[in-house]
Amino acid sequence: MNSPHVSGVRIIAAAALLAIATAPAHAVEAFTANYQASAMGMQGQGQMTVAPQGGNRWQYSLSVKNQVVDLSQKTVFDEHNGQLRPLSSSDNSRVLIKKKAVDTVYDWDKAQASWSGDVKPDRTGPIKLQPGDMDALLVNLAIVRDVAAGRKPLSYRMVESGRAKNMTYQVSGKEQVTIAGKPHDATKVIRTDGDKQTIVWVVAEIPVPARILQREDGQDAIDLTLTTWR
Repeated sequence: MNSPHVSGVRIIAAAALLAIATAPAHAVEAFTANYQASAMGMQGQGQMTVAPQGGNRWQYSLSVKNQVVDLSQKTVFDEHNGQLRPLSSSDNSRVLIKKKAVDTVYDWDKAQASWSGDVKPDRTGPIKLQPGDMDALLVNLAIVRDVAAGRKPLSYRMVESGRAKNMTYQVSGKEQVTIAGKPHDATKVIRTDGDKQTIVWVVAEIPVPARILQREDGQDAIDLTLTTWR
């Protein structure tokens, strides 16, 4: 069975990846967001946090956990010329009895990214970095900021898992989402890549995705719905 993959999130990675080089809609702020999570058909809990690390550095963390899935992703990043720039990341997952751990270093002085851990030899890099490149976890922040600012296109370049990949999300109208019992109007954005689809709901006054859904082969793989944030 394939492991679910958080892309936009790394999703899922929400999703990622920035080809547009405009200034952010707002400065990075610390937050803690809790999610109701569904992975492989089982309910669990998710959490997304951004915490200051000092010196214009931040750590963005995502965890998803239930009885069969345990995902933990962390990206240290800074804000450079108005863009979210990854510096290092770690990605640890357990699905049933299968475990995987991957570490990434983004060396902007050398303009290259490299990988270590449970990666194939041809995926260790280095890969040439371009201004605006991000990892998939940062797409969550980028999409929220870009949708709130009304920017189009929602196009990004993701550098992750030993490769660089261009991605584009399409705005698919408005939908209402319920958070902590209260309805909110959300902008729905979608990215389709073969048999995989990532859907993100963005509420203007909330600095994190209100919902992230990743689908594979027409089936829901991971579904995160915001419950509380601060």
